[in-house]
Amino acid sequence: MQEKRLICFDLDGTLTQHRSLLEDENKRLLDELGKKYKLLMVGAGGAERIYKQMREYPIDIIGNYGMQESKMIDGEFKIVRQVITNPDKEFFLSNIKYLREKYGYTKFKGETIEFHATGMVTFPLLGTKADVADKIAFDPTREKRRVLYPEVLEIFKDFAIYIGGSSSFDFAEKKYNKYDAIMEYAKENGYKKEEILYVGDDFGDGGGDSHVRIFGMDYVEITDYTKTREKLSFLL
Repeated sequence: MQEKRLICFDLDGTLTQHRSLLEDENKRLLDELGKKYKLLMVGAGGAERIYKQMREYPIDIIGNYGMQESKMIDGEFKIVRQVITNPDKEFFLSNIKYLREKYGYTKFKGETIEFHATGMVTFPLLGTKADVADKIAFDPTREKRRVLYPEVLEIFKDFAIYIGGSSSFDFAEKKYNKYDAIMEYAKENGYKKEEILYVGDDFGDGGGDSHVRIFGMDYVEITDYTKTREKLSFLL
């Protein structure tokens, strides 16, 4: 690989357990890498949620697959770009109700669906208020969600669909994905594609990181977030 200048990270499963705070070891890893490279977080969740989950680590963040961007300005977290779309809520609610009833996900905690401020939509199979431990244990291999995936693709054919997080599906307009979001950031900040390295855990078809693989950006796959330092030792 050509020498890298921009290192982009996924969060859940890459630097942390799903929906868990950034641990000290990977915080130190970011500190060390940040002395040599520009670092960027690229997530499925909202930028503010990522910032808080990272214990307010000072870093540029792309959220919602490119629909949000935040920066640290004068030491404060600021949303500097946010795309707003208006999904048809009744369409989503009725079809997710149908999917829950067909596949047996009628018991859940919290709300049946999450409409993000940007217009991105999440279908959390266990509900918006499910316990983190239950979500982590639910579908680590994504086999349960792949049962639904063909029908989800058919119903929501006008959207980009991701087998998101540990127990959900994410929906965004087709043009929003991590690859295009990174390339837009790179263009604005003076980085070439060959100078970028992406670090993530979900490169399979339907995965949140899949476009990075499909469109040929250099990447490192993380299978255990506690071993991320070891996988990235060649950068240190």
